[in-house]
Amino acid sequence: MAAQIEWAGESTAALEVTDYDRSLAWYRDVLGWEVVFELREWGWAQLQTPVAGLLVGIGQSEQVKEGGGATLTFTVRDIDRSRGYLEAQGVRFDGETSQVEDMVRLATFYDPDGNALMLAQQLR
Repeated sequence: MAAQIEWAGESTAALEVTDYDRSLAWYRDVLGWEVVFELREWGWAQLQTPVAGLLVGIGQSEQVKEGGGATLTFTVRDIDRSRGYLEAQGVRFDGETSQVEDMVRLATFYDPDGNALMLAQQLR
């Protein structure tokens, strides 16, 4: 069976942080990662890691689970088609596909153990 999802070769690991400015400085200045996108008013930034195609996103959160955790976010070419395929396979999604301004569309879904994963379609 041919793959029904056209992967776009990019992934973002999204991390919740309690202090956006402190965390942004740490990832940028301590690890030396380049900020490639920032929505300061949302408390969100994406940083390019040394691994091609792997970004880390940090987002301000009121509460962060002890020990942290990342939501693996995979970029696809067509989020509606990809979501439709996964839903047809019985995959559970968390609400509707959302859109952040004219930049990205996002859809969170779950593996059989309840681990959150996310699809993203870049609009820019």
